[in-house]
Amino acid sequence: MGFVAVGFCRPEKPFFFDQFCSWIAAGKHAKMAWLERNQALRQNPAGLLDGCQTVICLAYPYSSKKPCTPDGFTAARYTEPDKSDYHDRLRALAKMLARFIVDSYPGTRTRVCVDSAPILERSLAYASGMGFIGKNNMLIIPGYGSYVFLVEILTTAFLSLPKNESRENQCGSCTLCVDACPTGALEGPFSIDASKCLSYLTIEDHGAVDNHTGRRMGKCFFGCDVCQEVCPFNEGRSSFNPCIVSTEEILSMHAKDFEQKFGKTAFARAGLEKIKGNIRAIGLSSLE
Repeated sequence: MGFVAVGFCRPEKPFFFDQFCSWIAAGKHAKMAWLERNQALRQNPAGLLDGCQTVICLAYPYSSKKPCTPDGFTAARYTEPDKSDYHDRLRALAKMLARFIVDSYPGTRTRVCVDSAPILERSLAYASGMGFIGKNNMLIIPGYGSYVFLVEILTTAFLSLPKNESRENQCGSCTLCVDACPTGALEGPFSIDASKCLSYLTIEDHGAVDNHTGRRMGKCFFGCDVCQEVCPFNEGRSSFNPCIVSTEEILSMHAKDFEQKFGKTAFARAGLEKIKGNIRAIGLSSLE
């Protein structure tokens, strides 16, 4: 089905839950208020599916090629703007697998989660033995890297688990991700201030990107991959995919044009006006 890793765990209190709560208490989540809500569910994943016995964690790869425009502007790799939004694609795949589980274990129920339910995905993936958490806070799968989407299938089926040994961090003394972060959002290993992160500022934050931030964006107008690009576990997996129209065309787009071209892609998350503002911030900063 295209998944590159799978792991299994029980719906117990996730690893790093206490650290997550401390991060929220410190206000490091910027304006993402939804992260403050539903902490009881984050602590107890079984609350998302009554009678849940097993969590199946899956990793699905996204392209290591960086989407780009003809005039050299780029977007984060996960966007894959020549494909429909990953939430829809992965939910459809996971539901196929969920149906197989129900057929195999009659009377059981399932719930598919793809990056939207209040669930600590990386912590569960870590508990399942799929990989380890890098100093850039990403789940890293040894032998593959971190360019993956995470999916969970909660099921009331009590599946026997393979012996999972949570993978210890393999970063060693490397701090390339921390050193390379364009804005200092990675304040140290495993420590991030979302309010400084380019992914947050160019996608989640509804405010305009200022010229100071624009100077740190390089040519990437949507998201940021720098802390993954410098990671040795992703070494040698970087090229470009010219799948985005020119920035001139984007800047001249009307809402209807954007909806037709990008309305079912990851770009829809930020919307046309936000994207235009990001591009203008890069352009204006280059003139200073």
